[in-house]
Amino acid sequence: MFQFLTAADTTPAPTGSGGLGMTAYYVVMIVVMVVLFYFMAIRPQKKQQRKQDELMSSIAIGDSVLTTAGFYGVVIDIVNDEVIIVEFGNNKNCRIPMQKRAIVEVEKPAEEETKPAAKAENK
Repeated sequence: MFQFLTAADTTPAPTGSGGLGMTAYYVVMIVVMVVLFYFMAIRPQKKQQRKQDELMSSIAIGDSVLTTAGFYGVVIDIVNDEVIIVEFGNNKNCRIPMQKRAIVEVEKPAEEETKPAAKAENK
């Protein structure tokens, strides 16, 4: 009944010829997995964070914005680095202070793009 226990005790221990090679193999595999994790998870997240920071710094008064809740509005005031006041709809009384990080998309006013074209037409 306990023959498998006694058989395991009588087998000779392996000599050191393959032990170092297997350890090096596992170390290399761990390093490869860490590098893959960096390029698949950490680097894209840093790239997305950098893009979000650029978006937040480009917000100016008069920009049309899309919020995380899906509302479109126009920035009418920038209180500080974290809070802006957004006007929603045509009702001038619907002004809501929001955090900048609640902005998903920023669209600059179309007037800036058409001004050079209007100057060219006047010539």
